Amino acid sequence: MEKPKNLDIKKVISNVAVLLQEIPSSLEVVKNDDKKEERFRYLAKYMVEKALRNDALIVSKDYAGIAILFENKNFKEGFWQTLKDDLKLAFKVTGLKKGWKGLKTQKVVRQARPKIDNYLYCWFWGILENSRGVNTQKLAYKMKDEFYRMAQEKQIPLFAETRTRRISIAYQRYGFQVIKKWQHPSGDTMYFLRYDAPRKKD
Repeated sequence: MEKPKNLDIKKVISNVAVLLQEIPSSLEVVKNDDKKEERFRYLAKYMVEKALRNDALIVSKDYAGIAILFENKNFKEGFWQTLKDDLKLAFKVTGLKKGWKGLKTQKVVRQARPKIDNYLYCWFWGILENSRGVNTQKLAYKMKDEFYRMAQEKQIPLFAETRTRRISIAYQRYGFQVIKKWQHPSGDTMYFLRYDAPRKKD
């Protein structure tokens, strides 16, 4: 998959902010007031900057497809960085009440992640609406192939989670397996998924 040669970070943040407004968990935690658009943009900025710090950002050449794929071994966010980020998010994105609720949910989600030394974790993956569909650019397939290439190159599993059944089915079509289901407080089912890359040939 081709990537932009000189990354336009502002464009990435803008597109992530648009995509976040389709995600149930984002819609739940972002405070719904007259600063809603600004709050989504700050959340997008926080996510992109975190991805850049951890070399986890994947962007298609046309900026329509964006993913954040962390390698657990290389994740550099310590306690104080996390605390500082959480406080900023509570002030600028969620508000205290929604922020506290979101932290409790994230604790459950983190506990469901694998207890192994290294793996890839898909924290975010979105494709702008006009680039979706099998008959357009097939961007989802190209991005999926890039994820799988990384997993096979590193010989580590790839994990993801979603609260959208349609997306869970798409992941399974791509070769993921559902390893756990959790009843989210919203009433949705959260699906935890795993993909194991084929072993390298000698």
